[in-house]
Amino acid sequence: MAIQKGDFIKLNYTGKFEDGKIFDTTDEELAKKEDIFNPRGLYGGDVVIVGAGHTIEGLDEDLEGKEVGYTGSVAISPEKAFGPSNPKLVETISITKLKDRNVHPGLAVEVDGRRGIVSRVIGRRVTVDFNSPLAGKTVTYEYTIEKVLETDIEKIQGLLALYTGLRDLEIEIDDGVAKIYTPTGLTFNQRWLMAKNRVASELFKYADLKEIQFIEKVTAESEAEIPAEPEAKTEAEPEPEAETEGPSEPEV
Repeated sequence: MAIQKGDFIKLNYTGKFEDGKIFDTTDEELAKKEDIFNPRGLYGGDVVIVGAGHTIEGLDEDLEGKEVGYTGSVAISPEKAFGPSNPKLVETISITKLKDRNVHPGLAVEVDGRRGIVSRVIGRRVTVDFNSPLAGKTVTYEYTIEKVLETDIEKIQGLLALYTGLRDLEIEIDDGVAKIYTPTGLTFNQRWLMAKNRVASELFKYADLKEIQFIEKVTAESEAEIPAEPEAKTEAEPEPEAETEGPSEPEV
């Protein structure tokens, strides 16, 4: 059966620039080999909802109409990938604003809380590009559609993994009411606080649920396992420094 909007699918992928350099992947061994491994990232495949913006637009569109088990690739222009480069984000500043005075093109710098890359140095003036390293680039994604998630519990667990970085949270469903047991460590987690309502909204829209209850559950094991800031990918958006994250961004 062909993949369509609203389907929950498990997706494995690798993203490359035009020169072949890999910037994102769900393959842990490949990430380590390419030196883009994120120890807080999720590997082994992302669960995404087709058409919900969990991956970049060009990849999201390419998923529709494919079958489970499909393996292929798609080249995506900047407009449907990570956006065009914004010339307003390329600024010339005084070298005195930089902590590192050994400035050269290609150097990663931080200015007033913004991260950028030095593109030119003329005397005491430095041109810094504050665009995302992915902006303005045509990218290619090689991907495999592993499966379509059928049960509501699978869908909820997949979506929670995408947003929290945690797998296999305890879930109970009875007559359209889902009880999701979360470790208390998530209560004070900024990523979770911002994503919680979106998770609920997407589950109401794409799963057959009428009520969702988030219930804190405290155990010695759960509190020891949860990271301070679980890593999760949305809209396939990689972390700028490592150019990778998860599922991920899915900034997938």
